[in-house]
Amino acid sequence: MPGLEEVRHYMRGLVLLMRHDPQGLRHFDFTDRGMMRSFWAVFWCLPPILISWAWRRALFVEGMPDGFEPGTLFYGRLAMVEVANWLTPVVLAGLMLLGLGAIRLFPAVVVVTNWLSVPFSYAFTVLVLMLATAPALATIVSLIWLVMVLALVVVLFRILAFLTKGQALMTGTLTMLLLVPPLLVTDWLQQYLGVY
Repeated sequence: MPGLEEVRHYMRGLVLLMRHDPQGLRHFDFTDRGMMRSFWAVFWCLPPILISWAWRRALFVEGMPDGFEPGTLFYGRLAMVEVANWLTPVVLAGLMLLGLGAIRLFPAVVVVTNWLSVPFSYAFTVLVLMLATAPALATIVSLIWLVMVLALVVVLFRILAFLTKGQALMTGTLTMLLLVPPLLVTDWLQQYLGVY
């Protein structure tokens, strides 16, 4: 598992890529091995994921009769939703790049999006904690949430624009594929699995 210093190295690379600085490319391994290694980002995101699960559990219990206690099946279903959330954009991006004859970009897209998920996961978790501890701030948190979503879109778009050498149509489509379908799949799966 990559250590803290290695993850910091990746974060610096993301900042450079966002600025369209070619030096950012040196911070990443875009080989197949580097692509598979980038999935260690999931483990770096575990604390935010677990906090999110605890919050979802609290909301779920609120809507149930008194004394209801969700078991391990509840967390298993949340894990299924999380796996789908990570894999859906990867599969869709791969299919799109394959169809466009640009599959060579696939490892780079996977690597940067996986590592980009780390800082944003922690940032969104701060908002979850704010909602959990101070529900009265829901309106303010919603506004901050919107700003952060827009920031994620801008950062991802800029990085992908650099990787695709400024091909706006490909960049825009990739950005949408990496962000929108996971939200829809997550929402549908949560309802289908009964953990909404």
